[in-house]
Amino acid sequence: MAKTAKKSIRKEAKIQVSQVRKEKQVSKEVKKPIRKQVHKQIKKQKSAHKYIFVIGGVMSGVGKGVATSSLGTLLASRGYKVNLMKVDPYLNVDAGTMNPTEHGEVFVLDSGLETDQDMGNYERFLGRDLSSHDYVTSGMVYKHVIEKERALAYGGKCVEAIPHIRDEIAERFQNSAKVNKSEITIVEIGGTVGDYQNAMFIEAARLLKAKYPSDVLFIMVSYLPTPGTLGEMKTRPTQHAVSQLASYGVNVDIIIARGATPLDERRKEKIATACNISSEKVISAPDIKSIYDVPVNFEKDHLAEIVLQSLNMSETEQIAKVKNGKNELPALSFKDWKKMAVGIKDHEEKLVNIAIVGKYFNTGDFILSDSYISVLEAIKFSAYANGVKAVISTINSRDFEGMDYESRIKNYAGKSDTKDKDKSIGSLPNATDSVFSQLDKYDGIIVPGGFGGSGIEGKLNVICYAREHGIPYFGLCYGMQLMVIEYARNVAGMKGAHTAEIDPKSPYPVIDFMPDQKKKITEGNYGGSMRLGLYPAKLVAGTVANEAYYDAISPFFAKASVGKKASKGKKMNDRIPAQTIHERHRHRYEVNPKYLNQLEKAGIVFSGKSPDGTLMEIAELPKTKHPFFLGTQFHPEFLARPLSPHPLFTAFVKAAKIRGKDKMVEDNEDKNK
Repeated sequence: MAKTAKKSIRKEAKIQVSQVRKEKQVSKEVKKPIRKQVHKQIKKQKSAHKYIFVIGGVMSGVGKGVATSSLGTLLASRGYKVNLMKVDPYLNVDAGTMNPTEHGEVFVLDSGLETDQDMGNYERFLGRDLSSHDYVTSGMVYKHVIEKERALAYGGKCVEAIPHIRDEIAERFQNSAKVNKSEITIVEIGGTVGDYQNAMFIEAARLLKAKYPSDVLFIMVSYLPTPGTLGEMKTRPTQHAVSQLASYGVNVDIIIARGATPLDERRKEKIATACNISSEKVISAPDIKSIYDVPVNFEKDHLAEIVLQSLNMSETEQIAKVKNGKNELPALSFKDWKKMAVGIKDHEEKLVNIAIVGKYFNTGDFILSDSYISVLEAIKFSAYANGVKAVISTINSRDFEGMDYESRIKNYAGKSDTKDKDKSIGSLPNATDSVFSQLDKYDGIIVPGGFGGSGIEGKLNVICYAREHGIPYFGLCYGMQLMVIEYARNVAGMKGAHTAEIDPKSPYPVIDFMPDQKKKITEGNYGGSMRLGLYPAKLVAGTVANEAYYDAISPFFAKASVGKKASKGKKMNDRIPAQTIHERHRHRYEVNPKYLNQLEKAGIVFSGKSPDGTLMEIAELPKTKHPFFLGTQFHPEFLARPLSPHPLFTAFVKAAKIRGKDKMVEDNEDKNK
């Protein structure tokens, strides 16, 4: 009995052991696919694409846009496919309806989207066009989500800020990368950490970091103030900004420390310790004279290398891919960039004095040059191309108001016989009025784009003076329209000529609504409704404009192929075939076709027209009448780049350079008398 009991116990124990083993085996088999599934999920969360988010700390306006552009330049010059993206957290759908004195210049893309001025910096630094997918505002996001809700796209769900707004933002970040087929996307989030309106964008960036932890990087551009009474740079505001960003669930990887002076090692260490990063990831960015030095300075501090290491990207592999032809050659030559950055500041002894006459300069007691930032930069690029440095002065057009043409004549010496002279150029002697005679010191005058009647008569008076005294003049958009009005009034005999925008009852509305614009204005449709974006134009052979495009340093602009050389008997200008160009526009008004014949008979030449010949794109006077008197209905400044200056700006600066030399000769002759 005892033996039988023992056998029975042993048998039962064996069965139990066998059962346990089976259970363990089943457990292992079950766990295997689970492990595989988990690994598969982790693999999915690793993105081939890299994202860099640039966020502001302490205060706005310290150079996030330039920092973003500069980092893009460094990465692009290494052969990486980079796209830059701007986030503007305001509720405007785009930048088109905002006042330039409050927000700065409105920059127009090829697509016609009206954007923030930082998009202009992005294009200039990268040397290529950006798409509408590279720009996003809170207004765009909310508008799109609400439209989807109205169309039942959410299937009856309760639509909320989280997840719907946040996910829409994250989707736009990813879509921008997809459309551009880029390897790295750099996103500048406007404003400063702590602003209520950009919190949702930071949350969307945090979400991407959570999904792709090894593929997302955060850079803070922060300001280190040096209070005048203390004379010591303070790091605490930056520490607080980093701490505040951490409260959003976002940890900073790199800090770009802006300040009046370079950051010393002691403060670098202090920031690094407080913000939990290594000191080499604290980059000093002191104030400098030229923004084009920023990429050069970042390169000295190895910013691109630090970024690539942080994103686990091998610069060596990238170089090898380019050498082996697996990747395209870098679109940007950093060698050329460094040469340009030095050259744009040189030529201190070779100067041209350029005046920009506008009305968007004053904001309170301060002068705001951001309203015309693309114009200012375009002048610099073309000055560099001409081997000179531009000294740019901003002039408020209101200072030249208060006198019509007849009153001005009475203010000139030798006025008795002036009315019978040819008024197209040099018909009047130098002004005795000091307000206008100050214009004589300039080698060239630009009237940029604008809207409304404020300061308009002052601009017209300046244009008249430039035409009469042979001062090179360049009118941009509104500046071209005013040039046509001035010529109509003072040369073509159309007294009271004006633009329908300002004076709808003018006897000669030489500038009028474009046909499709009248209905839009009547309906109150102002936002994004102008003639916007890239349009073609045909140039007229033998004109100043056609010659300028043909002579351009970069083949970027002229699309037409060059024909055979003409016979020796013809002038060089006549040998040049007519070019077809593509330029960016932003306007509602155009030259009224009703007065074309009258204007052309008076001597003005419309050297650029839309392909169907109905819209006047460029107006000019021949070189026989004026050294350079030209206006464009489009905005050439939007296509000016540091390494490919715009042809018309280059031709304008060339004329200004010649005037400067002539003035110098005259001054020397006067001294020797």
